[in-house]
Amino acid sequence: MVVLWLVLLAVLGTFFLGVAVWAVCEHFLTTDVPSALRHPAKFRFLHCIFIYVITLGNIFEKIGACSLPRFLQFLHNSMRIKEDPALVVTNLRFGTIPVRLFQPKAPSPSPRRGIIFFHGGGALIGSLDMYHSLCGSLARETDSVLLAVGYRKLPDHHYSTVYHDCLNASIHFLKTLETYGVDSSRVVLCGDSSGAGAAALISQTLVGRLDLPQIRAQVLIYPLLQLINFQLPSFHQNSRIPFLTQKLLITCMFKYLLIDFSWRDAIVSGAFIPPEVWKKYRKWLSTDNLPNRFKKTSCQPVFPAPFNEAAYLESEHLLDAENSPLVRDDEIIAQLPEAFLVSCENDILRDDALLYKKRLEDRGVPVTWYHVEDGFHGSLMFFDKKLFSFPCSLKIMNAVVSYIKSIL
Repeated sequence: MVVLWLVLLAVLGTFFLGVAVWAVCEHFLTTDVPSALRHPAKFRFLHCIFIYVITLGNIFEKIGACSLPRFLQFLHNSMRIKEDPALVVTNLRFGTIPVRLFQPKAPSPSPRRGIIFFHGGGALIGSLDMYHSLCGSLARETDSVLLAVGYRKLPDHHYSTVYHDCLNASIHFLKTLETYGVDSSRVVLCGDSSGAGAAALISQTLVGRLDLPQIRAQVLIYPLLQLINFQLPSFHQNSRIPFLTQKLLITCMFKYLLIDFSWRDAIVSGAFIPPEVWKKYRKWLSTDNLPNRFKKTSCQPVFPAPFNEAAYLESEHLLDAENSPLVRDDEIIAQLPEAFLVSCENDILRDDALLYKKRLEDRGVPVTWYHVEDGFHGSLMFFDKKLFSFPCSLKIMNAVVSYIKSIL
């Protein structure tokens, strides 16, 4: 029996070591590290760990042990949460939607500012526990009441669960602000990555709702704002830069939207876009709308590729404003609250933020833009990781806190 256990341990050890070697090899063969990035060795180490986890999840999925989303969910639920003595944290449910409320313990002579936060992760990664520290810090540093929305996601929930969960949780909170001591004239929608896309979309959806308090501002941190033009310069320049590579972006998108991976090339090339639709959207999604310094790329492919009707029928929902808030009609855009936009130079989604900035400004919406030259996608998550933090992480956190505190 002892011999069997030793053999089993040796096999498992070899397996996990092999996965680790694979992760390191994949990193060095498929990853670009930005030249402007501080601490490149730390960046490489963290990305190797990330690939290791994703690879394990993919293996478990292929052998039928559990799906990749379920494996990531297990890891999220295993995270240790550190209590903050300055905050009261309450887990609630708004119907079927889990939410987490962060309230400063110190008494306040007047209602506090409110923040509704949507985490990123493309419906594959991310959880209330994973974002607990970030949300707690935002609530404490801005002296605000923060509601983090734990929208339902993969593997049990697909399109369009995230949108409806975020919308319903926001409406419920907005209707009960007095209960939580929140000033109804100072509510901010905030999110990062796909969560920032949700914040932009909810801001648009709530325009004209006279039965609800008006949103005061939207804070969009390296937002995902469109799933139509995958040939923007940042998609070429940063397609191999962690922590959001083109491969991971496509994986999250296709799994959530239930699109077969055989349509990948047609979607990336734009062949799924009908000519009449591109004629309408081009004025908002074309590279021509970017500042000149962000257009640097060796070659700009013809976009969109010749129309493929079969690809369109498979993926036409990508063209909806519900998945691409960047193409919402001008009438809605003009009524949006002021925005704080964070973009990172080394981010595949950089140009989404730049295009949305132009759309908002063109319609008279005040925009504060914060661009991080050494930033990368997901960098905010490392702001409090001490040894594993980056200067850009702290810069983004401080900028977001400063902006929210300025909302009077």
